[in-house]
Amino acid sequence: RRAAVVALVAAVGLLFWQGEAVNPWVVAAVVTGGILLVSLIDSLVGTSPSKLAIQRRHPPVVVAGRDAELTWGVRSEARRSLTVDVADQLAPSLRAGARRFRVKVPPGGSASVSTGLSPLRRGRFDIDRITVRIAGPLGLGARQREVPLHTVMRVHPPFRSAQEAELRIRRARILEVGMRSARGLGGGTDFEQLREYGPDDEFRRIDWTATARAGKPIVRTYRAERNQSVVVLLDNGRVMAGRVAGVPRVEHAMDAAMMLTAVATRLGDRCGLVAFDREVRAVVPPARHTDQVGRVTEAMYALEPVLSESDYPGAFAEVVARFRRRAMLVVLSDLLE
Repeated sequence: RRAAVVALVAAVGLLFWQGEAVNPWVVAAVVTGGILLVSLIDSLVGTSPSKLAIQRRHPPVVVAGRDAELTWGVRSEARRSLTVDVADQLAPSLRAGARRFRVKVPPGGSASVSTGLSPLRRGRFDIDRITVRIAGPLGLGARQREVPLHTVMRVHPPFRSAQEAELRIRRARILEVGMRSARGLGGGTDFEQLREYGPDDEFRRIDWTATARAGKPIVRTYRAERNQSVVVLLDNGRVMAGRVAGVPRVEHAMDAAMMLTAVATRLGDRCGLVAFDREVRAVVPPARHTDQVGRVTEAMYALEPVLSESDYPGAFAEVVARFRRRAMLVVLSDLLE
């Protein structure tokens, strides 16, 4: 920019030159050549970009639609103050507040610049390079180079139903400790004990053999199942590529998988995932870890619907081969006619 300003001033000066007549083309060539020569010398005597150390810092995992911060750090080994222009190769869908910046770095010092991120879509983003430009002492020329700087940002799908999952977990726990008299629909199936019939008991729970032996109505009581296995089969085929309410079907299915995993693991069961299309893409064994939702999310975040028919027999065969224990299979797909 400074070289352009110098050229503009020289052009205006020549326009109003009142001296003896000279060939304007010769004058323009001499002035232009002089400016170019000085700019070239300025860039050559300037500081090499190899004297800079560039860092890029950001969270390894960001949730789509949520704000995050990315920070660049610039450290100089030069003996003079530097004006540094930096351009980063950030994907447009990361929606960075700025991808280019200019910063002044003191001699032997460092500086940092931050910007906000609000990723639009999930996936894995490999950020490989960053471009650095250092202006010369006169500001007429600059030296520029691309610096390899590899970092990975994983953008996870949003857990839109997190509050609803938490509400269901609290409701189930309230029913467990008897703080409410309401009964959970369906009840448990694991036998607990025999006791005398009460006015609030269901007629179908009466154990007639025990009733005949005791001479009074006896009912069977059951407790909710625990330590059960749930496997979510997530369809990633072409039927899941369509949009519902502006969001791909597979995104709705991912949210359902995260909610089911959260509720099942928090209430004492194990939950896993098998993602498939024409082949199995990801497998998370059923477990009850505190970070099981994170494991399921990590397995799903980079999936993109494959525009081909899904292999349902292959997916079920994979489940049967991997998991021998009895489990409830939940298939998340789009049911066509």
